[in-house]
Amino acid sequence: MELATLAGGCFWCLEAVFEQLRGVAGVTSGYAGGHVPHPSYEAVCTGTT
Repeated sequence: MELATLAGGCFWCLEAVFEQLRGVAGVTSGYAGGHVPHPSYEAVCTGTT
């Protein structure tokens, strides 16, 4: 098994597409580049993460 890390805009939309691809074992969405570990959607929207 191999791992791919991808970036995109609305990850809910991208997640739905990748989950339908043959050979994809799992999809995990999240945020990157901030200083807060495991931020929530609400926290990211404030711009303080």
